[in-house]
Amino acid sequence: MRRWKNRPEGSNWGDFGDDDQRGRVNLITPEIRKAAAREIREGIAFCLSLPLDYPGGNELFKTRRAPRLFSVKRENDQTNFNFQWRTMTCNHNHLDVTCDDAVTLFTQYSTQWDALAHYGQLFDADGDGEPEMVYYNGYRAGEHIVGPAQDGEGQGAKALGIENLAEAAVQGRGTMVNLHAQYGLEHIPVGYDAFMRVIEEQRVEVAKGDILCIYTGFDELLLGMNKQPDAKKLHSNCTGLDGGDAKLQRWIDDSGIVAIAADNTAVEFLPAARTAPGPRPLMPLHAHCIFKLGMHLGELWYLKDLAAWLQANERTSFFLTAPPLRLPGSVGSPLTPIATV
Repeated sequence: MRRWKNRPEGSNWGDFGDDDQRGRVNLITPEIRKAAAREIREGIAFCLSLPLDYPGGNELFKTRRAPRLFSVKRENDQTNFNFQWRTMTCNHNHLDVTCDDAVTLFTQYSTQWDALAHYGQLFDADGDGEPEMVYYNGYRAGEHIVGPAQDGEGQGAKALGIENLAEAAVQGRGTMVNLHAQYGLEHIPVGYDAFMRVIEEQRVEVAKGDILCIYTGFDELLLGMNKQPDAKKLHSNCTGLDGGDAKLQRWIDDSGIVAIAADNTAVEFLPAARTAPGPRPLMPLHAHCIFKLGMHLGELWYLKDLAAWLQANERTSFFLTAPPLRLPGSVGSPLTPIATV
């Protein structure tokens, strides 16, 4: 069922079906996945996740907290940690010793995918002249993305949750653009013209179905802070994509890439430059990619080692496996992406 009369200019709402919840990952066909597997030539694999207790503290994200691990309680207030099993009926001891734990996890604290339910906008989708809160493909706040005040039986993404990306079994070709090699730790936004120069100089070939990875050096800077992040220093170093650049937005659309991941906190450079008067997105790349195109964004990936290997071996592409947790209703998810070269 189509949930909109108007769709945002430059969007692809409805192109993958009126009820689509996967967006651009629909472009990863079996043929594209098979072609991507041919990027595996050496059999070397790279972990692209930070330790999930990074960045540390909540200086970088005031509303997010580091994971808290704790042991599971058993009967009689015992903990299931270094627990020796015994047969309760006859009190016989056994050789078995086990541990069992649990975790309180903020899903977007560290290496993550944004779900399509993570970012929406005020937009007049129903054509009544009044903007309402909507998400990709016209899914509505309060009806499909439900907050705690709107549903006494629970909250979450009844549509566009991260489980849709997990069920898509995210595998394909990753393509690296190494902005750090070009700019070091310069704190500048990279728009279309500069981005195309880097692509040309690094001989990057971007193809339909690719997951674009952007390396800025942010990950190395963050890891060097040993879980005591200096937000001011982090936010005054490294590049990011100029999300408000209309030419860059058109290139993203025309290129056929299905997702963008970076080692920084937002993929795009913040604060974004104002390009026009009046109301505007605070995060224009999020607006263009997630809201309009159904394109997932990955943040805080660990790309340093892979970027160095690719540069040393004069390569820019690799096989990438990057599914999130299959956690129904979540608007984001940690993950452990694996690149194989």
